[in-house]
Amino acid sequence: MNDDLTFDPRGPVLLVGGYGTVGAELARLAAPHWPLLLAGRTVERGQRLAQETGARLVRWDLGDPKPFREAVRAVVTVVNDPDDRVLRAAVRGQVPYVDVARWTARMQRAATVAALLRPTAPVLLSSAWMGGVASLSAAALAEDLGGADTVEVAIRWDLKDRAGADSVEFMDRFGLDFEVVQGGRRHTIMPLSDTRTVRIGAVPTKVTRFDTPEQFTLPLTLGTTTATTRIGFSSASSTSALLVAKRLGFFRWGRGERFTPARRALLYAPGEGGTAQLRVDVSHRGRTLTATVTDPAGQAHLTALGGLLALQRVLGADGAPAPTGVVFPEQTPIPTKVAEQFATYGVTMDTTSARAADEALHTAGRAA
Repeated sequence: MNDDLTFDPRGPVLLVGGYGTVGAELARLAAPHWPLLLAGRTVERGQRLAQETGARLVRWDLGDPKPFREAVRAVVTVVNDPDDRVLRAAVRGQVPYVDVARWTARMQRAATVAALLRPTAPVLLSSAWMGGVASLSAAALAEDLGGADTVEVAIRWDLKDRAGADSVEFMDRFGLDFEVVQGGRRHTIMPLSDTRTVRIGAVPTKVTRFDTPEQFTLPLTLGTTTATTRIGFSSASSTSALLVAKRLGFFRWGRGERFTPARRALLYAPGEGGTAQLRVDVSHRGRTLTATVTDPAGQAHLTALGGLLALQRVLGADGAPAPTGVVFPEQTPIPTKVAEQFATYGVTMDTTSARAADEALHTAGRAA
């Protein structure tokens, strides 16, 4: 297998998985700025989107050994690339590369593969939560504070929202322990542990630990001594059911393929659309700032926005020079512009002190 991506500064942007749930949102966001080439396994699925965006369609099945050859200005991977096939082709062809679809272990491997290949074009691994949105938010708060000793991310998963299969595969790892940095030391922890209730926007939400890439990268990039991500559902009963399943050991004894349908039924029941929300708390030298990021267009749109901002970054189209080598989203050279970048696409980033946010939570609790 010898895929051949070559760099053409006047060519299209290649979206691998470009007509899936997130890929379609990214295509719509990117179409006004660049010509697009949408790649996937089943070209017929992309016909309507191609007509809407003016994109060209091409078949690239990452499980098919048939070589793929195109000249492009950049590539964004919006689906799992289990054998690093797209990454290797992009680095060999000196094509700027973005990935928004990897869970932590695969992102770690991708960073290693890319480093060994010594890329001359940017490689932005932007699969932190929602295409790097959580990391960008942390970088913006860290800039205001002058640093980031601790970063805590709390996610509210709206059960009414649309979700792609890759999003659920990302979450379908609740049976696997993972490593985090707490208090400057590395610890292995269990998923669905350390549960607490936090206020995310206007709603108190029960959230619990799970594995995300920013917990690995933030200590390396921002010097964070504690990095924590928790997730909870918009329905408290659904979060409670997840925790009960964990206590019963379901995610341990039910890991294999035989139980995949049962696990997916617990995690994957996409609706017609909802609101994506997350809260980021950053502390430095005794001060804490909190940001609540809200996208009324939902998590697919928010992830696509992360992908769009990453694409702008590797092309140097965001007002700053393009990076070199392997980078992560929180390494943005323009963290002061993050809220403005979000707002351009209908996403709000409301910043306050942690004390104000927590006082609001206590007030809501007393009122209830």
